[in-house]
Amino acid sequence: MASILWTQSRGAPWVPTSLGKVQAMLAMAEVGPNDLVYDLGCGDGRTLVAAAWTFGACAVGIEIDPLRYLWCQVLITVLGLRGRVKIIFGDFFAQDLSPADVVTCYLTQSTNERLQDKFMQELHPTARLVSNDFTFPKLQLVRQNNPARIYLYHPVPVK
Repeated sequence: MASILWTQSRGAPWVPTSLGKVQAMLAMAEVGPNDLVYDLGCGDGRTLVAAAWTFGACAVGIEIDPLRYLWCQVLITVLGLRGRVKIIFGDFFAQDLSPADVVTCYLTQSTNERLQDKFMQELHPTARLVSNDFTFPKLQLVRQNNPARIYLYHPVPVK
């Protein structure tokens, strides 16, 4: 319970994304072998594993919950993905996101809104941001899947 409350106070509670939705998010962002995918609040690592395993990308997860961080470390080791997946223990607000080609997140609306300026300052204009359920009102919407509530953005202001 403390773990859930801690992560919620720092960005979002842990609510796992279905594997099908993870695949749809990565496909919408057109993730490929030359991409570096960042997953903010990577939870149990399912998005990182899919990015590396299915899409051939390298991936970085940022997780503030020590138990999920440790779980991800074990998972990527067991799956042999240590060369392509890295987990950072910490707060994603304090991390440099500038190397990312793709950023995935399933946070909350208020956390997404707090992240918008960080994305515009740190990410290159053609980076892709894909969000599950929640939007980035100040950023340029590229594509959306309304039934699935998946949104793809570029980190540039709405015109």
